[in-house]
Order: sequence, then C-alpha cells, then structure tokens
Amino acid sequence: MRKKIVAGNWKMNKNLQEGLELAKNLDAVLANEKVNCDVIIGTPFIHLASVCAAVDTQRLGVAAENCADHASGAYTGEVSAEMVKSTGANYVILGHSERRAYYGETPEMLKTKVELALANGLTPIFCIGEVLEERKAGEHFNVVKAQIEGSLFSLSAEDFGKIILAYEPVWAIGTGETATPEQAEEIHAYIRGVLAEKYGQEVADNCSILYGGSCKPSNAKELFANPNVDGGLIGGASLKVEDFMGIVRAW
Repeated sequence: MRKKIVAGNWKMNKNLQEGLELAKNLDAVLANEKVNCDVIIGTPFIHLASVCAAVDTQRLGVAAENCADHASGAYTGEVSAEMVKSTGANYVILGHSERRAYYGETPEMLKTKVELALANGLTPIFCIGEVLEERKAGEHFNVVKAQIEGSLFSLSAEDFGKIILAYEPVWAIGTGETATPEQAEEIHAYIRGVLAEKYGQEVADNCSILYGGSCKPSNAKELFANPNVDGGLIGGASLKVEDFMGIVRAW
C-alpha cells in the first residue's frame, strides 16, 4: 500500500529562529492530532540540524531542499548528501523546477544526486513537470517521461522503490493557477503507467506520486480524491501551521 504524504517546501523563506518556531509549532500540533498521512517539511540547509533536534522526526519528517552532485571535495558552498544525513534529516527534494530553471540542473546531474542521496540513506522527493509552453504544445506527457527516464531509469527496481515522485505543473507554481483535479489525475495516471512499463505494475502501484502546484486547504481534498494522487508537495501554504495542517487534514 503506497504512502499518503504531505510535504512542505519552505524554499528560501524563514530565518533560523522563525523556521525553528514554525517546525516546533507544527510538531506540537501533530503530537495532539491523529493524521492519516506522512508529514514532511523541507527546510533550508542552515535549519536542518536545529529542526531535527527540536522535533520528533518519526512524526514530522525533515527534508533538505537539495544536495550536491559530488560526494565531497573542493566545491565551495555546496552541501553533500552525507552532510544532509548527518543532521538527522531523512529526505531530500531533488529536481525542483526552480533548480532546473535557475541553476541549470540537468538530468545527468540529477541522476548523480539521486544516486548519492540513496547511497547515504536519504529518500529523494524527485520533482518532474512541464512549463506552460510545453503544456500548450501538448508536450507535457513527453516532458515528464523524459525527466523520469533521464534521471531515474538507471536505478534498480529495488532502489526505484525508495523514490517519492512529485509532479509539479511549473505553470501552476506560485501563480495561483492550479491544474484541475482531472488534469492532475490524467498525468499522475500516465506517470504510473510509465513506471509500470519499466519496472512492472507492483513497483508502479507502490510509488507515491505527489501533486505540487498551488495546492491549498481549499482544493486539497478534491485533488487528493483522485486515485493516482498520493498527496502534495506544498510551497507557500507550508509556511503557516494552520494552512499546512488544513492540507494534512484533507486526508
């Protein structure tokens, strides 16, 4: 049975003190509430060790928002998968559209990052998705298939089974636009079909595929009602406890 997951991605928001307060408050709410999904927060690197020490990471998973495509060495300013793991974090968000667009991350770089993350016991939350021009041109299926093939299909079935996928229609991130529940289900079902062709139906059925495009408390329940949508990767709404819990409670 694949996991239902609501994961937050704070992006470059919240200083250390603000982030720590947010994480503690969220953890306190989760301690007093029975939830029907796994809950994860993705924080900036400088927050990781402090947040992991301050919360119950069995109850509230903690993710880095990226890691380096090298294990170690003379790469000033980079943070390795091993360093992320040493903070107590168990997840890492990889391939986010902002990383691909602003920092030139290629499928080959992301392939290396995924392999390093897995080698260090981290669970990758791997992002895929198309921009508006690709959606309008009807290329969205080809785009997500190429992104998966280019970075993940060299993995064994066993290792692929450790991946969480997040489909993010790039045209719906931070724009207030949201894919309709029908659009979300259509492409999530397509992605699962691509996985089944490569790894077989059992692996495909066990892979959690999250929706990541302007998911809010007001639309989460409708999105999550789709059989192939297993939760959300949440941006802006993860920065306030009540907003984020509104999405968690949609399960």
